[in-house]
Amino acid sequence: MYSLFGYGQMVSDSLRVEAYAEALRKFINPDSVVLDIGTGFGFFAVLACQLGARKVIAIEPDNVIEIARQVAARNHCGDKIQFIQDVSFRVTLAERADIIISDLRGLLPWFQKHVPAIMDARKRLLAAQGRLIPASDLVWAALVESDELYSQYVNPWCSKPEGVDLSVARQFAVNQWTKGQKISPSQFLGQPQMWAKLDYSSIDGVNVSATISWTIGRRGTAHGILLWFDTVLCDDIGFSNCPTDPQLIYGNVFFPFSDSIQIDCGETITVRLQATLVGEDYIWVWNTVVSSDDRLQLELKQSTFLGSPLLREQVARRAENYVADLDEDGLIDRTALDLIDGKKTLAEISARLLERFPARFSNMQEALTRVGELSVRYSGTRRPT
Repeated sequence: MYSLFGYGQMVSDSLRVEAYAEALRKFINPDSVVLDIGTGFGFFAVLACQLGARKVIAIEPDNVIEIARQVAARNHCGDKIQFIQDVSFRVTLAERADIIISDLRGLLPWFQKHVPAIMDARKRLLAAQGRLIPASDLVWAALVESDELYSQYVNPWCSKPEGVDLSVARQFAVNQWTKGQKISPSQFLGQPQMWAKLDYSSIDGVNVSATISWTIGRRGTAHGILLWFDTVLCDDIGFSNCPTDPQLIYGNVFFPFSDSIQIDCGETITVRLQATLVGEDYIWVWNTVVSSDDRLQLELKQSTFLGSPLLREQVARRAENYVADLDEDGLIDRTALDLIDGKKTLAEISARLLERFPARFSNMQEALTRVGELSVRYSGTRRPT
């Protein structure tokens, strides 16, 4: 979920906004049904209304949808947009959309459930000859020399502030990626290469894996790889997040090497980069091989899994042969969920919790707060009794 500050940054990115607006203008006509997935504060939904769409449906799971309703009302579109507070996977439409617009990406398209959401919407919610905006994303990779970027990963753990040795944290830091920065073409150690393409009209898998390699033409120090995407919203309309171009809201992503690599002319650096969706987000793996005349010089194996310290107890509790039991919080939640039966009020359920768990709830309001959180998360939409 984005903060309101984040949404403000997105709408302030004029290159992004103008490109999306141009794509909508190209396809909306008076008979269009437009679906805005992840509408946020409703900008694209209102714009689609103003461009003359017959019907606009705006989906957003976060409470920012209330701001979207107010934005629509302020722009005289409140009665023309159907707002649905939910995730698109759980939404069905009376008629399929002619245009689906979305921007669910993070710094890269493989962000949380972005790809699964688009695949699902294309299959269930898009009309036969409908348009997806964006249409595709091209993801590029460049081998870079940037001590400034790399120092963020290693310097804090090598400096021994006040004599405290923090070096054990370095192995976790170099297995994480962060937002990169604008760099000059001279920092590329070889030409950028297209690593992957997402054609949203046909993509049928949520994971990605591909190999890229560079044969080095000059001496230098390889600190990692930068990734960015060029988007095609439709036809010739789009924009690029290339780190040598004016920076957009998305920026680019830097994957550091676990050690900086001194390279010479004629050597080859090969990176096998993959992203695998696990739960709600992706685990990234980047394995690097340096070779010369087909002889292995160096091999590095990195993963965001290795960048996340796990307690032994947490690992054990995920094992397939682990026998789980509920702690007190689990018992409280299970009791409350068992009592949410479509008949009892939240006050009645809270009173039962207060009676059963007197050591956890000192008053009715504390119990009602807990039950209210579960109601928001799991209950269907009902009117107060």
